[in-house]
Amino acid sequence: MHGQTPYTMFKRYFSIFCLFTLFVSCDKLDELTKFDMEYSQRATIPSSTGINLPFDIFTPEMETNSESKFAVNDTRKDLIEEITLTELELVIISPDTADFSFLNSIEVYISADGLEEIQIASLSEVPEDAGNRITLNTSDTDLKEYIKKDEFSLRLNTVTDELMSADHELEVNSTFFVDAKILGL
Repeated sequence: MHGQTPYTMFKRYFSIFCLFTLFVSCDKLDELTKFDMEYSQRATIPSSTGINLPFDIFTPEMETNSESKFAVNDTRKDLIEEITLTELELVIISPDTADFSFLNSIEVYISADGLEEIQIASLSEVPEDAGNRITLNTSDTDLKEYIKKDEFSLRLNTVTDELMSADHELEVNSTFFVDAKILGL
């Protein structure tokens, strides 16, 4: 560089280095405030369910324990930017030999005190060879207001295409992705 002193060149390179370090540090801090919250609930599909008729199954209210889960991840309710459902999986617990071939379609809705019920996952055509575990398609709706509540519950709206001779007990496993601001920054 013609006409520049070593000190001027040092200042320029040092400034570029500082900007680069700041950019990389911000990205790393941002990653520290992203985490998953997992929940597992039980539900039962009764054997008396009719064929090709929609019916609802309700899970018991689930405690979110969000305050403690946020604290473990160095954040608080007021610092949450977004929470989305990334996975919703249904697993048949009993009968042991059962699979999801009896199910035609399913929609899952979330509700919490003071909030409108909204659809969060669905599977419009359950494959005949689904086995005892299915993963539903999730919506990208921001669910932070639901998970920030003390409790939430799920409603499964299902349509069967076979008669069932026994109650089917399901485990409903959900994973929520949390994007938050870190405490003190």
